Amino acid sequence: MAAHSLRLLTTLLAVATAACRAEAESEAEWDMTAPDLLFAEGAAAYARGDWAGVVLSMERALRSRAALRALRLRCRTGCAADLPWELDPDSPPSLAQASGAAALHDLRFFGGLLRRAACLRRCLGPSATHLLSEELELEFSKRSPYNYLQVAYFKINKLEKAVAAAHTFFVGNPEHMEMRQNLDYYQTMSGVKEADFKDLEAKPHMHEFRLGVRLYSEEQLQEAAPHLETALREYFVADEECRALCEGPYDYDGYNYLEYNADLLQAITDHYIQVLSCKQSCVTELASHPSREKPFEDFLPSHYNYLQFAYYNIGNYTQAIECAKTYLLFFPNDEVMSQNLAYYTAMLGEEQASSIGPRESAQEYHQRSLLEKELLFFAYDVFGIPFVDPDSWTPEEVIPKRLQEKQNPQTGCAHRSERETAARISQEIGNLMKEIETLVEEKTKESMDMSRLTREGGPLLYDGIRLTMTSKVLNGSQRVVMDGVISDDECRELQRLTNAAATLGDGYRGQTSPHTPSEKFYGVTVFKALKLGQEGKVPLQSAHLYYNVTEKVRRVMASYFRLDSPLYFSYSHLVCRTAIEEAQAERKDGSHPVHVDNCILNAEALVCIKEPPAYTFRDYSAILYLNADFDGGNFYFTELDAKTVTAEVQPQCGRAVGFSSGTENPHGVKAVTRGQRCAIALWFTLDARHSERDRVQADDLVKMLFSPEETNLPQEQPQEAQEGPPEPVQGSVPSSESGHKDEL
Repeated sequence: MAAHSLRLLTTLLAVATAACRAEAESEAEWDMTAPDLLFAEGAAAYARGDWAGVVLSMERALRSRAALRALRLRCRTGCAADLPWELDPDSPPSLAQASGAAALHDLRFFGGLLRRAACLRRCLGPSATHLLSEELELEFSKRSPYNYLQVAYFKINKLEKAVAAAHTFFVGNPEHMEMRQNLDYYQTMSGVKEADFKDLEAKPHMHEFRLGVRLYSEEQLQEAAPHLETALREYFVADEECRALCEGPYDYDGYNYLEYNADLLQAITDHYIQVLSCKQSCVTELASHPSREKPFEDFLPSHYNYLQFAYYNIGNYTQAIECAKTYLLFFPNDEVMSQNLAYYTAMLGEEQASSIGPRESAQEYHQRSLLEKELLFFAYDVFGIPFVDPDSWTPEEVIPKRLQEKQNPQTGCAHRSERETAARISQEIGNLMKEIETLVEEKTKESMDMSRLTREGGPLLYDGIRLTMTSKVLNGSQRVVMDGVISDDECRELQRLTNAAATLGDGYRGQTSPHTPSEKFYGVTVFKALKLGQEGKVPLQSAHLYYNVTEKVRRVMASYFRLDSPLYFSYSHLVCRTAIEEAQAERKDGSHPVHVDNCILNAEALVCIKEPPAYTFRDYSAILYLNADFDGGNFYFTELDAKTVTAEVQPQCGRAVGFSSGTENPHGVKAVTRGQRCAIALWFTLDARHSERDRVQADDLVKMLFSPEETNLPQEQPQEAQEGPPEPVQGSVPSSESGHKDEL
């Protein structure tokens, strides 16, 4: 035993030594010029009109990022294949064994882990070399390089490449009106062919699936089957790649990493569950297409649904049975598919049909996914780590009973609601950060700003809300003050929630006095309050009230200002500013200096610069006051000079101030000289890409914690009918569904 322990420790030391040498032995073979730098060089070349420089830098940036992705995939998949886990899960150390044997069991596990880490380090090289900024990742996800490239290629008269770049950008940004106009213009130009309009970022599995479904809808089933089979093969390749890319660094997700103090097992659990959740979200990512508002539901199973009927129509009963049985893996109680299978079995013969089983690739996928879901639901049940299942086929027995009890036992409404928002989570969780707005986007935004002028005056939606001041009374535009938004009891309950849940400096990167040294700021977000309520640290109903009140204000603002586009939360914050008694003598500053919510105000020059670090995507703002028992703290509007006051509003319980977030509404807050001033501050955006990340999580947490009957506010719009693949009956040919064809 001692000799074995010595050999094992020697091996671990060798692994550690190899890892230290790895920095000088990187196997990386890619353009080491950072994509960040190349993108910046391309943008700079665009600004000075160096079109050849734009093409050179942006194309290199695209290649560099693709090579980096390929390197990560190669290293992670290669090391996993070369160094698989060798533990035998059926023979863990028993209680009867000595503690030394249990320690050896742990050492074997961590020895394999270290060897895998050393392989990755050797393959990838120093991890810092390959870290890309969040801003750059967002620019690439928006396909911004192609926006630059289409202009540059057009300028140097390379129309074929200009058309391809423009089309690629437009597929990822289908609401971009200027690019649509550019494409219409390209179509009128001589020398431009239909084949030039190609998506350079198309996902092979999605391209083949959409083509196969289009042929299926046109009843060309013989031609559809090969494309759907290719789509399946490409799907499993894309799934493995997506899963491998999930194995990155830990996202502290709102934690201050300096304050994160989990022990060994909890830290491993936090990171591993985060990775597993990311891997499950690949379901949504692979089912998404820019042309659709929502991902395809039950995307992978739908392949087998299409295929079983296609094979039946071309007389291949063997494949029809295989695909039907594969579909039934996911939906074993599907009556229509069971009838189809019985018909195919009768046609082929019972004996031959019994030897045909579901496809092995699907069985492995199904088993792995269920095991992952069990772990994720366990982590949610025990540790409170939220998990939203992206699949509708998950059996109820996988979900812990305590979580099942929070769902509607008759309709499963809560679980279905989770699935419906799974797409939003996976797509938005990584994109809800500050963006760098491009010049073209700014022009689009400005035109949208103009279209909403002089439209205020819509209904206030709820009984009890009173219009107190309009833009005319407030001497400006896009301004409103209304009273009675919430009751006195609700104000008091929210104040109690603040005192129980708010933390010093929350929302201000830990700065306790971010705007003035004479006041301290305490705050709490909606999601954090709900989490505290879930953990029993604050009243859950109070956190739910906070959530509902913010939604109420959002609806009222959208209605009053008569907005044509949906209004999304950008940031929500219940914040109290408390006067520091000993710091009030001879005080001359305000509680919050005059500013504009979506640009950087230069009062001396009478300009407001709309660029980062300003929150350029904010379109509307609102403040809902909770109390009036303090001195000072009045809200006021000014001109661009930040000196000429145009209107002043005194806070009181249930009073809300709403206004557009642009240069037309500079505003500030006067000093709070005694007591505590509490309010809910809300910022909204018309751009879904900037929807508040915490809000997305809060939406789903509410659906998990409360039944539909407990939801105080009704849905604004009925949910869209869900689409799915046609479900043929025995021996029939389905009619072509225009919904499918139109969307594809």
